[in-house]
Amino acid sequence: MSMNIGEASKASGVSAKMIRHYESVGLFPEAARTESGYRQYTDKEVRTLRFVRQSRDLGFSIEQIRKLLGLWQDRKRPSRQVRALALAHIEELDEKLGELRAMKATLEHLVHCCHGDDRPDCPIIDSLAQQRRERARSSEGADAHGQRRTTGLQAGRRRRQSA
Repeated sequence: MSMNIGEASKASGVSAKMIRHYESVGLFPEAARTESGYRQYTDKEVRTLRFVRQSRDLGFSIEQIRKLLGLWQDRKRPSRQVRALALAHIEELDEKLGELRAMKATLEHLVHCCHGDDRPDCPIIDSLAQQRRERARSSEGADAHGQRRTTGLQAGRRRRQSA
């Protein structure tokens, strides 16, 4: 059975826009087209889109999904490869959770320090403004390892800036 992009979208739970995006980045093969140029999808392609959607729902990146798709399609693959990929993703999620907790703690502290009244002074705004100035200064210099220095509110961004 053949479906157009709207039907494939509905059947897979992946928006038509994302289907086109996955095709453009090579995650998903370009669909066959009718003589009039409309994309056509098979049940097999819809199953692949569901797989991609489930993977995205678990937070896997496009590159990780590309690897998972390869493993899924290789029926002779050892499951340890899939497990290793999932374990690496769990480690990434743990790092992100730590970053989110640090951001939350910083923001909670700032909210606690803010009176939240009719006065214009606000420690939240002051801290955000100060961080911007410090970032501008610190981007001019790096530490002994050639990495950018991080300060204060950037707890959740430390890993990305030092990479």
